[in-house]
Amino acid sequence: MRQSPRQRRKFLPLLLLAPMVLLLAGFLVEPVAGLLRSSFLSGDHLLDGDSFTLRHYLRFFSDSYYSSILWETFEDGFVVSLVCLLIGFPTGYSLARLPPVARRWRTIIVILPLTLSLVVIVFGWLIVLGRNGLLNTVLVNLGIISSPTIFLFSRPAVILVLVQQFLPFMVLSVMSVVIQIDPVLEYAASNLRANRFVTFRRVIIPLAAPGILVGFNLVFVLSISAFITPRLIGGNRVAMLGSLIYERIMSEFNWPSGAAMAFVLFVAGLGFIAALNALAASRLVMGVRRHAP
Repeated sequence: MRQSPRQRRKFLPLLLLAPMVLLLAGFLVEPVAGLLRSSFLSGDHLLDGDSFTLRHYLRFFSDSYYSSILWETFEDGFVVSLVCLLIGFPTGYSLARLPPVARRWRTIIVILPLTLSLVVIVFGWLIVLGRNGLLNTVLVNLGIISSPTIFLFSRPAVILVLVQQFLPFMVLSVMSVVIQIDPVLEYAASNLRANRFVTFRRVIIPLAAPGILVGFNLVFVLSISAFITPRLIGGNRVAMLGSLIYERIMSEFNWPSGAAMAFVLFVAGLGFIAALNALAASRLVMGVRRHAP
């Protein structure tokens, strides 16, 4: 029996979504399933045994060392995301309000660091923050410090480098949403005697909330999963779960334990993002109802 054009149009969205679903199943669901299976292996290596156990998870949650690292990882990720938001929102907003030609060139400057290798960026920061690096040289010449100071191997240094790495994601997320906000709405709020702060709080923030959440989530996920920057910039003094997972797998070859820690990080990060988005959505709805006529 031949289908009518209306019935065929019903299946068109499913056909358009099919390539993306297959892509996610192949490159996301299958690796996560393999990671979960490896985390339940009984031995300390993939070939040690085929029996399943909760030993690696019990060791993770029973040891306060791992829970403290998980907490510090989330704390650092939140700080990095917040700093990127404070810097990236005004930058993205100003870029969105520029003429197209000027916006194009400034956007190229913003995304230019993303074209560099992460290793090149980290080694560049090692030179800048080193004892005989650029920062110490400038501060000593200006008389701010009397002798070179060690800026490396500290948590502020790791946060600084992570902010520099992931700031473009926040700027681009905010700019892509603000550029769709009609400036007439700001003019209308001004005509209704709303100052810049009120216009920003009641008009710009609610309309730009999707871009803010996307940028915050993206920076947070990238920050808590970083392992090269904490390892090289922080050294042994700054422990983040991503670098610990890398060390457990690549140095100790303990794949089941590393897989368990990776899956804990995955679930905890997913839960944090879901709770944050739910809270932001509820606050946004409450704000709209409060200001509704």
